[in-house]
Amino acid sequence: MEKPTVGPVDGPPPTDLAIEDITIGTGQEVQPGQWAVVHYVGVSFDTGDEFDSSWNRGSPFSFPVGGGKVIEGWDRGVLGMRIGGRRKLVIPPQLGYGNQGAGNVIKPGATLVFVVDLVDVKF
Repeated sequence: MEKPTVGPVDGPPPTDLAIEDITIGTGQEVQPGQWAVVHYVGVSFDTGDEFDSSWNRGSPFSFPVGGGKVIEGWDRGVLGMRIGGRRKLVIPPQLGYGNQGAGNVIKPGATLVFVVDLVDVKF
């Protein structure tokens, strides 16, 4: 897979997690408690400006699904993905970084858009 291009999203931001499968994977399905190995691009819903990407670092990101180690939108959003899948997550503030934002990168109350590729699943 190649790094996806993610732009601004048309319409109003969703009030709950919006999940869109771009590519349905054919590999193993990730379950709660397993480690998801993903590549991702994150952009601002409002501007489409990229604020983070594992692709730019050259290595995927791993996290325990459902473990509370990432924002809730990710914990919920990757469930049911299969290896080889690509999914777009539109994450409202209450499932992202809320009213505090994240440093100078994500403004308070921001809706976020991620395109996530499930590379592998670890036990």
